[in-house]
Amino acid sequence: MNRIYEELFILRPDITDEEVAPVIEQIRGVVTAAGGTIDKEERWGVRKLAYRIEKKAEGYYVLLTMTCPASTIRELERRLRVTDSVLKYLTVRIDEKLKWLEKRRKEREKRAARKPAVAPALPLMPGEEGRPMMPAGPGAPMPGAPAPAMPAAPASDAVADAVATDATPEVADIVATAPSPETAAESPKE
Repeated sequence: MNRIYEELFILRPDITDEEVAPVIEQIRGVVTAAGGTIDKEERWGVRKLAYRIEKKAEGYYVLLTMTCPASTIRELERRLRVTDSVLKYLTVRIDEKLKWLEKRRKEREKRAARKPAVAPALPLMPGEEGRPMMPAGPGAPMPGAPAPAMPAAPASDAVADAVATDATPEVADIVATAPSPETAAESPKE
């Protein structure tokens, strides 16, 4: 039974393209002789390694995606193990993961088909083509905007009338420094 595999192997960093081609051709020959196919070949080039391997900090990465039987993978790994230019290799079976992803995609499409259609956006007023939509009423302040100043407490009508009719400055000072009825009710009495 053919399965889908990914084979990632790291070659020496000082390897040339002429030396990479025979390694890939050897792998291709093993896979095709067993009745498999190479679906994708990616040469990532020289990249930094996560840790030193054989005193090397970099390696030439190659990724192959192939469809072949499991017995082919055993032979392929044996050949990679004995090849001097290969530092590391990793083989991953991905056909189960692909089936799972396909199943999740179908479930998502089914849920999307059951959802009601999204209501169309409100049309813009003439002259507002480029402006972003802003909330209509007062809301929370924008981040980074200065906080609005607190409005002064309105004086009661009786106090305002007394200040307006009395011409003496002493009375106006006393009335201006006196607490408003709202704040006087809230403050504790001593």
